[in-house]
Amino acid sequence: MGGIVGVHGIGKYGYYLDAGGSAGGAAEAMRLKWDRYLRAGLGGEARPYFSEIAFYAHHLREGQQAGGRRARAAAEEATQRVLVEWARNLGVGEHVTGALKSFTGWLLGRLDARSAAFAELFAPEVAVYLTDQARRERARQAVADTIRRREPSVVIAHSLGSVVAYEALWANPELRVDLLVTLGSPLGMRNVVFERLLPAPVNGRGERPKGVARWVNIADKDDIAAIPPDLHESFAGVDVEELVNLDWIDFHTAEKYLGCPALDPHLRPFLV
Repeated sequence: MGGIVGVHGIGKYGYYLDAGGSAGGAAEAMRLKWDRYLRAGLGGEARPYFSEIAFYAHHLREGQQAGGRRARAAAEEATQRVLVEWARNLGVGEHVTGALKSFTGWLLGRLDARSAAFAELFAPEVAVYLTDQARRERARQAVADTIRRREPSVVIAHSLGSVVAYEALWANPELRVDLLVTLGSPLGMRNVVFERLLPAPVNGRGERPKGVARWVNIADKDDIAAIPPDLHESFAGVDVEELVNLDWIDFHTAEKYLGCPALDPHLRPFLV
């Protein structure tokens, strides 16, 4: 069928609530926005670029508070561990030891406002995805189902969505994609994401999913989710790395990435 499927990143549960609990409604609201963002980067007439946004945020959030005290405590600890290891990738608090809760409180106090706000979105969703296998499988299946239904030529995956898309494509090798574009990807983040990927890296290296013909990775040099910004040292099969300078404030948003001129030459061959 061709076209482009998008896979969203962190902090998108609000779309689901605004759509009255409809994943389809949330996906369509995001698609309209992503079309505008991409048009800003590519220029030309307004048109539908994305056939669908694969929406999975509700699988990471719904019913999360329904578990018992032990389950909630485990989720909180997993979030704190992600936060600590993420910060150590930034070089913050790498020599500090002590109780996780006190350490994370100290850490959030040390970060500037934008980084702290980002961390409070990033850490819980990444922790849930990587530690709750049932939620992980549902999120991954939602992405795989969208790709299977739409049969896109291109998948553009942002932020945590790049992790979900990577695993979905590996888990469903029959899915074929001409181009995978990862934006602001944490796939290579050590002690947070990389070692926990499915399938697990072999000898310290991941690999481009078998059904993907070409992989382009784009990261802002200041994006604190994309650590490291380049993936070629961690993954075989990354064809192009683009290090860009988006915005010192909006360093991780889908709007800035989709409006980035670096996308243009990679997408043009697929725009009819």
